[in-house]
Amino acid sequence: MRNHSFDRRLIVPALLMLTTCALLIANLCGVLHLPWDQIGYLGLAGTTTAFPVNPELSAIAIGWRNRDVDMIADQVLPRVIGPKKFAYTKYTQADGYTVPATRVGRKSDPTMVDFGGTLVYDECVDWGLDDLVPNDEIEAFNAMPHPASLVSPQAKTVSLLTGLVLLDREIRVANLVFNTSNFSAGNQATLSGTSQWSDFTNSNPLDAMLVALDVPLIRPNTVVLGQQVWTKVRQHPRLIQAANASAQTGGAITRQDLADLLEVKNVLVGTGFQNTAKKGQTPTYARVWGKYAALLFVSEDQANADQPTYGFTAQFGQRVAGTIPDQRKGLRGGQIVRVGESVKEVIAANDAGYLFAAAIA
Repeated sequence: MRNHSFDRRLIVPALLMLTTCALLIANLCGVLHLPWDQIGYLGLAGTTTAFPVNPELSAIAIGWRNRDVDMIADQVLPRVIGPKKFAYTKYTQADGYTVPATRVGRKSDPTMVDFGGTLVYDECVDWGLDDLVPNDEIEAFNAMPHPASLVSPQAKTVSLLTGLVLLDREIRVANLVFNTSNFSAGNQATLSGTSQWSDFTNSNPLDAMLVALDVPLIRPNTVVLGQQVWTKVRQHPRLIQAANASAQTGGAITRQDLADLLEVKNVLVGTGFQNTAKKGQTPTYARVWGKYAALLFVSEDQANADQPTYGFTAQFGQRVAGTIPDQRKGLRGGQIVRVGESVKEVIAANDAGYLFAAAIA
C-alpha cells in the first residue's frame, strides 16, 4: 500500500517559495520597495545552487581576452570540454609501433591486438575569485548619465577578476610545461656555457632544435619559448642566415620564419609577467615563462579523440560569473562579484615533446 505521509523535508522549500511569491506581489503592488535582486536571492535559498550565475556577467568572463601575446596557455594545453570527473588513456608507446602479423588465411581469424594503455581517472578543479562592489558605487553609476559603452562597476570587476584567474592558469601551465619532470629522460637537454643560445659565436639553436624534433616518436608541431629566449633566438646569426639564405648576420627573424625553418605549425612566445612578492610587499616582477624552450606535439582533435598528444586541459562547463548580495559590508551593503572556472591541466604523453632547460644564460 502506498505511503501518503507528508515529507517534512519539503516544509522549508515550500515556505521559502510562498514567502518569495508574497514579496514579489507586495513589491508589484507598491506595498514594499525591496531591490529585486534581494528577492531573487531569497528564492535561491531553497535550491541546491547558492551562487546565482548572471548570464550577462558570464558572457564578459567567457569573452575576456588579454592581448594575444600575453596568454598562451590555451594554445599550449588546449581546452577539451567534458564532465567534471573524466578519464583519459596513457598509451604504451611500443603498442603503436609493434606490427603483428596482419596476413589472414582463407579460414583463419585475424591476429587479435591488445593495446596496453592505462586508463587514468581525474577530476576538474574549481578556480575562482571574489570581489565586493559597494552598493554606493552601483547606485552612483546607475544615477549618473553615461554612454552605453561605459561598463558598470560589476562588469569592470568581472574583467579584472577574470584576468587574475587566467593569469593563475597561465602560471600553472608554464610550471607544468617548463618542467624537466614532465618529459621523458631522453627527451630533454640542459644547456650550459657555449651551448646556450645567448652565445652567438659558438651555439647553433637551429641545429639543436632540428635534431631535437627528430627525437620524439610523434614529431612536435609546436615550439614554446619564453620571451627572453625568443629575444635571443630571433637575433641569432645562424637563424638570420638560414632565414635569409645569405651571409647576413644583422637584423631579426619572425616567428613565421622560425616555424618555416623548423617545419612546425606554431611558434608560441610567453610574454606575461607575475608579481612574485607577497601582498603588501614591494612588487617583484618575473616572467611567467622562463628561460626554456619546449617542442611539443599539441592537438585538440587528438585530445578530443583520446589519442596521444602532449597535453590538454579538461574543462567542465563554461567560465561563470555572477553576484551575491551582502548586506553586512559597509553602510549600505554591496554585491560580491564572483568569477571562476573548473579545469584540470593534464600532461598525457610526456614523450610527445622535447625540452631545452637553461636555453640562454
